[in-house]
Amino acid sequence: MKLAIGCDHGGYELKQAILRHLSGRGIEYKDFGCFSLDSCDYPDFALAVAQSIVSGECQRGILICSTGIGISIAANKVPGIKAAHCTDAYSAKMTRKHNNANVLAIGGKITGEAIAIEMVDAFIDTEFEGGRHARRVGKIDDIEKKYLLRRNIEVDEKVTVISHPLIQHKLAIIRDKNTGSKDFRELLSEVAMLMCYEVTRNFQLEDVEIETPICKMTAKMLTGKKVAIVPILRAGLGMVDGMLKLIPAAKVGHIGLYRDPETLKPVEYYCKLPLDIEEREVIITDPMLATGGSAVDAITLLKEKGAKNIKLMCLISAPEGIKAVREMHPDVEIFVAHIDEKLNDHGYIVPGLGDAGDRIFGTK
Repeated sequence: MKLAIGCDHGGYELKQAILRHLSGRGIEYKDFGCFSLDSCDYPDFALAVAQSIVSGECQRGILICSTGIGISIAANKVPGIKAAHCTDAYSAKMTRKHNNANVLAIGGKITGEAIAIEMVDAFIDTEFEGGRHARRVGKIDDIEKKYLLRRNIEVDEKVTVISHPLIQHKLAIIRDKNTGSKDFRELLSEVAMLMCYEVTRNFQLEDVEIETPICKMTAKMLTGKKVAIVPILRAGLGMVDGMLKLIPAAKVGHIGLYRDPETLKPVEYYCKLPLDIEEREVIITDPMLATGGSAVDAITLLKEKGAKNIKLMCLISAPEGIKAVREMHPDVEIFVAHIDEKLNDHGYIVPGLGDAGDRIFGTK
């Protein structure tokens, strides 16, 4: 095992004592600084030690600042790090045994040298017990993955969350289980029309000469780039009419996919597209982006047919669905009105809105 160690000026003297102890035990380590009592910033050393662990260069780490608190907070911002601030040998032992901590944080101004060395030995010599603790540590990892995934999505330039107040208001009514099929259909169409403004934001314009009742002028119009709206059957149909109100010249293709209730995988049963699909800006519509399987397959199918410029427009999504599409089709822009919390064990979005197809068409 190789140990990473780092400190700020408040932990420098204690670090030097710990390094002498590690050398006496023959334990391999890498010292990331600091290397003097000059004032410095603890996050820099927390990051260096943490990165060495997540990269595999070192297996465990020791961090020291005046209290051990700030440097542990900084280290815990790095995904994969479990930094435990301890003040005694028992805590240092138990955080390895029960929490599988990979970084020990010590307060250089509050922990004496003898106790600190006992803590280091306990931390180094104790292995993770596993068992019921593995389940609990797994839940910690799940929390980290959940929020890391959401954070990555939020900063992804290919993912746009359209949070206009009118859309959010109508979405709340759509979600309500008491909203009937007629109102559900109308609201979904209205939201699709509102979302269409954002989806088409980057369509190219050209100068055209027109004459108003007052005078001639140069105005802006769309360049004539052809558009195809391709709903994923059946729920995607509910978004088409709203979009056609804004871009009535668009042609409409259809892709039929259903989700196998056992495998949750999409199964294709129909595909009908405009003959010139490769020349068109394609907007795929589907109210729900859950596992992402149907969207991934639909995009793959369109690319096989020659489509090059593809956007995906969904009402709501689970983070898992966005992740799946981004991994398989990183060139495709995704537009959603809301990113929900997660998928449940049945592959439904939580809190979601139920089965969009059933609610559109009044089926069960």
